[in-house]
Amino acid sequence: MTDVRVGLIGWGKAARGFHAPLIRATAGMRLAAVGSRNPAEVADSVRTECGAEVVVQTPQALLAGGAVDLVVVATPNDSHHEWAAAALRAGCHVVVDKPFALDLAQARELVALAGQMERQLCVFHNRRWDGDFLTLRRLLASGELGRVTEFVSHFDRFRPQRRERWRERAGPGAGIWMDLGPHLLDQALQLFGPPAGITLDLAVQRAGPGADDWFDCRLRWDDGPHGGLRARLHAGMLAACARPRFVLLGDQAAFRVDGLDPQEEALSAGRDPTAADWGRDARCGRLWHGDGRADPVLLEPGAYPRFYAALREALHDGQVLPVTNDEALQVQALLDAGRRSAAEHREIALG
Repeated sequence: MTDVRVGLIGWGKAARGFHAPLIRATAGMRLAAVGSRNPAEVADSVRTECGAEVVVQTPQALLAGGAVDLVVVATPNDSHHEWAAAALRAGCHVVVDKPFALDLAQARELVALAGQMERQLCVFHNRRWDGDFLTLRRLLASGELGRVTEFVSHFDRFRPQRRERWRERAGPGAGIWMDLGPHLLDQALQLFGPPAGITLDLAVQRAGPGADDWFDCRLRWDDGPHGGLRARLHAGMLAACARPRFVLLGDQAAFRVDGLDPQEEALSAGRDPTAADWGRDARCGRLWHGDGRADPVLLEPGAYPRFYAALREALHDGQVLPVTNDEALQVQALLDAGRRSAAEHREIALG
């Protein structure tokens, strides 16, 4: 089995902090090239972090060289469609960092193009492999909570000063809804399937001009196994006192966990994703019973490396992609519907 040669377009936080270390930690994958608009400016950091053998060049040169099998697009959101389409036309398989595209129309175009080119296309929804989320899935499967009636998901930060970066400046693809919304929506879809309606409130809370930095999203399910379920997805940048990461209420018990999965911090600190203790989480959840008892719940280890391992198997052996195109399109459809809800100040019915 030959290694999958990977070209990484972009050298910002997503590329350096997530994709590069996870690719390099995956047996059967080799980071062969990094594409940047300013290759001379990033060459030293790329080679220091990834090895002298990694070629640093422009994205155009990377795609024209025919030296990679898989291209990972980790550029600003407004260029995802452009570079993913170019990579597919160059005959490469493609991973796109979330969000998939700026809107559902762009996302559908990419899926259609991948089919025409007979190449695999996958979106990086890595927080499916957060340890606390894996624990939620385990509890739901066990039936310990009974019939789930309410789900609350917070992703809070405290950054009162805006940073000079594209994510926080007003523009296409910027803002917290397009940054953290894909994570929280994908997790809700994985747990409960497509909702019947979405209501989104967006706000700019920090001083000065900039993109949205707060959202509150409400989802409802009316029929099926989760009929009557209501969910609240929330994120903000002014939470000096963070709220619970997850709360899940059922008619037999409830679960709560605070804090954030440690894998992002570990990657930023340069820890090895292949280490035996990778993803181990010092936090502890709580399972609350109707009689007032609260039992500690050890969290599953986080497992970001599973994404590229599963992708490798899909490319070599035709296994199912770690994130299917249908799943990625569902997230993009909810992102679009949420923006419409916020603009029109009303719930958008889905289905």
